[in-house]
Amino acid sequence: MRNAGTLTRADLAESLHQEVGLSRSDSAEVVEQILVEMCDALSRGENVKISGFGTFVLRDKGERIGRNPKTGVEVPIAPRRVLTFRASQMMRDRIVAAG
Repeated sequence: MRNAGTLTRADLAESLHQEVGLSRSDSAEVVEQILVEMCDALSRGENVKISGFGTFVLRDKGERIGRNPKTGVEVPIAPRRVLTFRASQMMRDRIVAAG
């Protein structure tokens, strides 16, 4: 039972349960452990690459001057680290084929 337009942890666990045959609680634990490992790696500054899916990359953005669109006042935007995702070519091809 998937939410329209959104894939959730519960959906992943249910799919794992049905496809692999693990118990629902074991499936949920596997999904949770994968997400914890990904988050831990990213918090250590490592990139996360999942072959055939894509790569989560951390980028450091420098300080810059932005503009408040409502007032037009210039404000400094602090340097920060952002997370980006780059889909693999296989994933891009599947998305194009599905669309």
